[in-house]
Amino acid sequence: MKYIDRVYGEFEITEPVILELIKSTPLQRLKEIDQAGYRPLWIKPDAETGEYDHSRFAHSLGVYLLLHKYNASLEEQIAGLIHDVSHSAFSHCIDYALDTGSEKEQNHQDNIFEDFVKRTEIPQILKRYGFNLDYILDDSHFPLKEKNLPDLCADRIDYSFKTAIIFGELNNEDKKYLLNNLTTENNNWVFKNFESAKRYADLFLKLNTDYYASLPSAIMFRTIGDCLRYALQKGYISKKDLYTTDKLVIEKIEGFLDKDEKLQLFFDRMNNKIRIVNDPNNYDASVFCKSRVVNPLFKQDQELKRVSEADAGWINIIKRESKPKQYFLRFDK
Repeated sequence: MKYIDRVYGEFEITEPVILELIKSTPLQRLKEIDQAGYRPLWIKPDAETGEYDHSRFAHSLGVYLLLHKYNASLEEQIAGLIHDVSHSAFSHCIDYALDTGSEKEQNHQDNIFEDFVKRTEIPQILKRYGFNLDYILDDSHFPLKEKNLPDLCADRIDYSFKTAIIFGELNNEDKKYLLNNLTTENNNWVFKNFESAKRYADLFLKLNTDYYASLPSAIMFRTIGDCLRYALQKGYISKKDLYTTDKLVIEKIEGFLDKDEKLQLFFDRMNNKIRIVNDPNNYDASVFCKSRVVNPLFKQDQELKRVSEADAGWINIIKRESKPKQYFLRFDK
């Protein structure tokens, strides 16, 4: 199978278990799940392809390819490939619609991951190829795939690169520079020098400020969460529907818009048809956004150091950006 990734380029995927997992229903569904949550109306299509592919599927294959590129074990590659299959429609927006996640942590997908996987065809696929499901589901075995913030991991590296490229924050030359200076050592992601580590840390900080924990994201999370919660309460959609696709959920909601003015109001808000501002002194709803910051390792004189060891000011940035961002939204209607 030939696959072209916008970050890593062209690959020929030949591993049978990987190919079968890619073709499976849980992975294919992710093609219709937007990585950011809900495709913002102001995003321009990719200049080269004319498409906007910021899907969980593209990200999942990206994590797999990154782990494959750096010779992680096949088990770790599998874990990376399937790590997002439990995402609902609209990704982390679900944490603002249900009570089983957290706005500050955006962890609903992680909370249900193991049970979700076990209800899919993935266990049977892994069994056919002789892999232990419980081992694959235990992230403690896979330090390249998953680490807590502010460390780097394959998941974090891939989604940051894809976000940066899609939103025009990283050109091809800078992408190559960062990737060429990225390596692994003792199950850690390590940059070859301070300059490349700091450039990546700065890029990630900008992505967090302008996208992941930004006001537009807060508006998206709150308005979509409100619309989904109301649609669930009224029975217009079911929790089962949330594990189909973004498009199918939207279509079901649209079928009730002319019958329910409140639903139409929520729908208009999430589609940027109503002005929404951040005003701590006069607001209708508050919302938290998970905030992310990284402190990459780099090599200097045969020693591993963190950006914060070479740049003392980075410590304060880590403290500041590790706290969830809170916004206070006022709706004009």
